[in-house]
Amino acid sequence: MSIDETTQRGTGLSRKGLDSGTVGLLGAVVIGVSCVAPAYTLTAALGPTVAEVGVNLPAIFLVGFIPMLLVALGYRELNSAMPDSGTSFTWATRAFGPWVGWMGGWGLIAATVIVLSNLAAVAVDFFYLMLSQLLNDPSIAALTLDLPVNIATTLVFIALACYVSYRGMEATKTVQYVLVTFQLVVLAWFAIAAFVHVANGTAFDATSISAEWFNPFAVGSFSAFAAGVSLSIFIYWGWDVTLTMNEETTNPKKTPGRAGALTVVVIVVIYLTVALATLAFAGVGDGELGAGNPDNQESIFATLAGPVMGPFAILMSMAVLSSSAASLQSTFVSPARTLLAMGHYKALPKGYGRISPAHKSPSYATVAAAVAAAGFYVFTRLVSENALWDTITALGLMICFYYGITALACVWYFRAQAFSSARNVLFRFLAPLLGGVILLVMFVKTAVDSMDPAYGSGSELFGIGMVFILGIGVILLGAVLMLVWSRINPAFFRQEVLVQGAATREE
Repeated sequence: MSIDETTQRGTGLSRKGLDSGTVGLLGAVVIGVSCVAPAYTLTAALGPTVAEVGVNLPAIFLVGFIPMLLVALGYRELNSAMPDSGTSFTWATRAFGPWVGWMGGWGLIAATVIVLSNLAAVAVDFFYLMLSQLLNDPSIAALTLDLPVNIATTLVFIALACYVSYRGMEATKTVQYVLVTFQLVVLAWFAIAAFVHVANGTAFDATSISAEWFNPFAVGSFSAFAAGVSLSIFIYWGWDVTLTMNEETTNPKKTPGRAGALTVVVIVVIYLTVALATLAFAGVGDGELGAGNPDNQESIFATLAGPVMGPFAILMSMAVLSSSAASLQSTFVSPARTLLAMGHYKALPKGYGRISPAHKSPSYATVAAAVAAAGFYVFTRLVSENALWDTITALGLMICFYYGITALACVWYFRAQAFSSARNVLFRFLAPLLGGVILLVMFVKTAVDSMDPAYGSGSELFGIGMVFILGIGVILLGAVLMLVWSRINPAFFRQEVLVQGAATREE
């Protein structure tokens, strides 16, 4: 059943004018992997996760993979019935009504806009690091600490990524094939070189891989387990970009869902391979190169690239730069298309629903996402660098929030079909229900933990941690904006555009 047919049946779903049929399965997976940014994510997340769970890092990666796969299966089912670029916003609206749908869309937009600023900042850091290595001048790396230079360069990176995204999916695919291929080749190089060092007896702290590393029950405490899973969930985030491209893919009902599930599987293979190589080479001790050394946790690859890759270590800096730059560009896809859908369905001002006639991309929404990301970065960086990083830490709340809502929307939307076949029991009931419940439990657990100032930078307000205040504050800001817009233009909230409904037993 096409979108046009569902429109005739009174649901309100309709096409936006995007460039249909431009992205195949391979292109969607490449863009999905790019958005997750494995090289950047691993260098930032390996150390802190090891600090929590030690050699059980592979187990935690697998545990974090499970809810992501379960949610991805739910996304796939929703997409097969309603291939709409609004994804979380549209599907939650159809399942739970306009108010929950609007907040689901807000969760996605807020999380992606905030992470855009972080990705740009990381790209700038590694840009100047790479220049300093190429020119053998350490002072160049320090330029990122110069606030005016840092802000100006970050804005240039955001503008360049916005330009590529504005030009549509063809331009995005071309850039992503190059950047993603490069970072994956370097990560494979690093893993193979680390294993070679272990085999040759030249590793820093050669550690034999054990089956116990994959046992999540071997983690010392539930708090450490929860902290590890929370980090793990964050490192998988971004695969759902494959679904927001659904109106631009070949076979919109099947390709996006397949790409989402395949992206999650590809990512877990990459993570496990690099994690095993790192632990086998460096161990989890607090020695000079140990993965458990607090001094190495901010960027594990900056510490290990030289000892593992020798004179080719600069390639790792280039890989992390390409990873963050690629993710910066591909991450624009999600907020731009969600804003487009919200404008198209009158949940936001109609300007957000504009399409570029030349590139068939969300013109106004893409620029709006860039302006929001740039403004957020400049404001938080000028006010307090702690505020910037605490907001990034609070991303986990927003991710669990909108993923959880979308997974449960799958369960509720298909409730009439849930037990009509074994396939529906698994994919339209059990998988999204478990995934959604796990993520909403993690949302509550993270919210409670983040009330402690020690959870983030140590900043607090009236004794409450800044991570909690910022994370819940961003969600509440969305609720306020929703109420304001419902007064200005209530058509969407009266279900005059998108109508709440459910799949029938016969569909």
